[in-house]
Amino acid sequence: MTLVVAVTTGLVAALLLPTPSVLQDVAHTGSGHVPVPLVVLVAAAVVGVAVLHGRQLALAGIALLVLVAVKALLARERAARAADVSAGRVMEFCESVAAELVAGQPPHRVLERSGEEFPEFSGVATAARLGSDVPDALRRLATLPGCGDLRLVAAAWQVAHRSGSGLAAALEQVGRTIRERRRTSRLVAAELAAARATARMMAALPLLFAVAGSGLGVDPLAFLTGTAAGVACLAAGLGLSWAGLAWLQRIADAVTG
Repeated sequence: MTLVVAVTTGLVAALLLPTPSVLQDVAHTGSGHVPVPLVVLVAAAVVGVAVLHGRQLALAGIALLVLVAVKALLARERAARAADVSAGRVMEFCESVAAELVAGQPPHRVLERSGEEFPEFSGVATAARLGSDVPDALRRLATLPGCGDLRLVAAAWQVAHRSGSGLAAALEQVGRTIRERRRTSRLVAAELAAARATARMMAALPLLFAVAGSGLGVDPLAFLTGTAAGVACLAAGLGLSWAGLAWLQRIADAVTG
């Protein structure tokens, strides 16, 4: 029963854990309004400390850390997928603008039309319409996740504007460069997918062995959750598994970055 309470407390705390943006809003608004998830989180923590003690409290902390780690991992994967979609939109934006410029359309008209087709880049069309610095607007958008290739578009735009050379030809070259870079990044991601899958499988193997051991009458789960030494082994094993996944992610970021 205490194990169920421990895991439930950790689950509630992890699911309701406020994000840094929420905490910053509470700190900076000064309105005195505390978000409901933060109130429930504090209440869950108080109840957990009051009900649990010793080994059960440690198990609740481990459950909390595991669920927070899984939540962070899923959020990172969602952010990576969103960045990949944004990178694809940057390539389409560049190729679309280059194609219309080749057709003889004036740059400001092309950017206005691109703002309708690519609303996420409408700030560039606004800058062109107001006579502002288009390369600067492109560089500001390039700071968004997955939009880094807009710096190449900004550089080509600025060079063509200063030198009077063909903007369409410059953007066509940039478009080909972006397409080649995306092809390379996809090949690298495909090669890394197998390594990531293997690492996650290796991280899940201890749990599978523990479940298999329970079926053989050894009952390792009772040792891991019912003794102080077992709880320490459980915490150390989970920590090492997470460290391995984080290390692999750093290697992948170094390759793809």
